[in-house]
Amino acid sequence: MNLAIDIGNTSTKVALYEGSVVISKERIKSPDPEAIGSFIGNKTISRIIISSVSHDPSALLDFLSDKAEVIHRLTWQSHYPFMIDYETPETLGVDRLAAAAGAILHHPGSDYLVIDAGSALTLDLVAGGAFSGGSISPGLSMRFRALHEFTGRLPLLNAGKGFSFPGKSTKDAITGGVVMGLVFEINEYIRTFEERYRKLITVITGGDSEIIASLTRRKMLFHPDLVTDGLNYLLDYNA
Repeated sequence: MNLAIDIGNTSTKVALYEGSVVISKERIKSPDPEAIGSFIGNKTISRIIISSVSHDPSALLDFLSDKAEVIHRLTWQSHYPFMIDYETPETLGVDRLAAAAGAILHHPGSDYLVIDAGSALTLDLVAGGAFSGGSISPGLSMRFRALHEFTGRLPLLNAGKGFSFPGKSTKDAITGGVVMGLVFEINEYIRTFEERYRKLITVITGGDSEIIASLTRRKMLFHPDLVTDGLNYLLDYNA
């Protein structure tokens, strides 16, 4: 059994795999050893892979050192099923690389626009066998917080359903402006890259991906476990 750990900016996702099948998964607030140990329980783990874009996982690595025969910390120097065409690969978030690997796992033989709608919105292009970079912008919650924190009177809202567009109230104007602004941004990214790459497949993941996918007019494939699926694939790829 494989254990995939994705340490993000606001939470950590852990998933157990038997082959390519998710046996169990959980989202926890922080990657402390006690929480990971509770998730593992008495299960027998053969291999572990860890991806982190925020916390230093050293303490967790020490805790897991006797839990599995193989423990792989994903870095840009790990092995990937694509070349990395990026000028500063040492600054590249490994979750973006794992998501790209997940796209290849689920949809082999294509070019990909990989969207991760979490704390930040990342869009990455994998074309011609190479990770070609992408873009990073604020995600939904960050955009809502920015409007609240950098103004005197605008309330802090979230991406609730049922807002009018155009907004008929300040609440709807904020919600529609943030949510639909992000949707229009993604629509234009997809349109632009579909014109350049005929075999392009767009995949989306992340905490806000479901609401975004429901509002976009462009075709995209929703994979809620794309990053941990990619990690599990890369664990085999680097074994």
